[in-house]
Formats: sequence, C-alpha cells, structure tokens
Amino acid sequence: MMAISQYSIFIIVITVIISLVAFNNIGLMDKLILWPARMDSPNQYYRLLTSGFIHADYSHLFFNMFSLYFVGRSVEFFYAGIDKHSLYIVLYLTAIIVASLPSFTKNRHNHYYRSLGASGGVSAILVSGVYFQPWSQIYVLVIPMPYIVFAILFIGTSYYLSRKGGSYINHEAHLWGAIYGLIFTFLIDPSHGQLFIQQLMQPRF
Repeated sequence: MMAISQYSIFIIVITVIISLVAFNNIGLMDKLILWPARMDSPNQYYRLLTSGFIHADYSHLFFNMFSLYFVGRSVEFFYAGIDKHSLYIVLYLTAIIVASLPSFTKNRHNHYYRSLGASGGVSAILVSGVYFQPWSQIYVLVIPMPYIVFAILFIGTSYYLSRKGGSYINHEAHLWGAIYGLIFTFLIDPSHGQLFIQQLMQPRF
C-alpha cells in the first residue's frame, strides 16, 4: 500500500507530465482529448479517461492540480482510516470517466465539440472529503477554509464558467464529478451518512 498522500502526488506528477508534453504536441492532444464525434467505436472510448490527463493551458492545469494537492492528501487520510485507501485512486479515475459521459452523450454528432481536464476527478475527491468532515479545515496556501466552503466555491465557479462557455475546458464535469463523488463515498461507507447529516447541521468555522 502506498503511504498516505502518495496516490495524490502520483496523480499530480503523471497529469503534469502528460499535460506539459501535450501542450507542445498537437498530435498527442488530439489523440487524448474527449472528442465525441470521433468516438464511434470502442477503441476510441479511452478518451473518456485520457481527457482527464490533459489541460487547456498552464492556468487550467495549475487550478486543478493545486486543488487536488490541498484536498487530496486529507481525503486519502480519511480513506485509510476506513481501511479503503486503494479505493481513493479508483474514485479518481472512475470519476473522470463518469463525469465525461454527459458531455459525450450530448455531443455525439457535434464535430466541433471537444473537452479536456481533470475536473471530474478533482470534484469527486473534493466532495468525498466533504462527506467525511464537511467543516474540517483545509489550508489553501495559508488561508484556513472548511471543506464544504471550498467545495461550494470550486463547483460554483466551474458551473458559472460552464454556462459562459468559450473553451475546451469541461466545466460541466465538475458538477457531475461532485455528484458521483458523493454517491461513491456513501456506498463505500453508508454508516457515516447519518453522521454526515448531523455534521452539516452543526457548522464550525
């Protein structure tokens, strides 16, 4: 078993490497990006996952990996606490796929639509942390912030940008990743559900 936080670091390192290479390799970018109109056979469905390892630009890459770094380590600790540490990476990878499915379905015949980014996976990890300890403090740089507040800001900003449009960034995946993350975490630890509701009703800042 990897030590706590190593899954997050591993994901970040791999994502950064692939994204940086793709920035300078248009052919690789085209092969990995979510491009529903080109996914007319099973051998193209890999794009549902690989699109989560490339990004539109440096700021997009930084935003997602910055968020994963500050949240992921704590969430890994929660998973290790219920003896399900390896499911952390399962959640991240499956969330990328699940969060991409709505965009894939809606744009099967839109040749111009393409999207990319780790949005779904990051949102799922973030909301998983909210399920365990919604009012627990995380430090974003040096600013203390409850998980649930950071989650609302992260998802709300992404939703606004998804409505605005104008880029390949799949902001909609943030919302679907968040929903999937909550369902996934509840299913692996349903006994915590009642405590989660109780915690929500007792805010701590």
